[in-house]
Amino acid sequence: VLISAEVLQPSSSTTTLTKSDGALRVQDGPFADTKEQLGGTFVIDVADLDAAIEWAGKAPSVEWGAVEIRPGATYTVDGAWMPNA
Repeated sequence: VLISAEVLQPSSSTTTLTKSDGALRVQDGPFADTKEQLGGTFVIDVADLDAAIEWAGKAPSVEWGAVEIRPGATYTVDGAWMPNA
C-alpha cells in the first residue's frame, strides 16, 4: 500500500551537498557520477533553498555521501494534484 510519493523537478534544478573534513560544500546541479545510486529520500517542507540547505546539512547521510536537494514538481490543493511552477 502506498505510503508516500513525490514527483521531483528535473535534475537541472538540483543543489548538491557534500561534506569533507567537517566543511559543508554546496554545489549547483546534480551529482554527475553516474555510478552513484539513490539511497533514500527525505521529504521536507521549507520556505526556500537556504532553509533546505540548512536542513540537508544535518542529514546523517551527508557524512558519507552526496545529498541532493531537489524541489517537488507537484503539490496538492483541496486533494487535487497541481504542477509546481
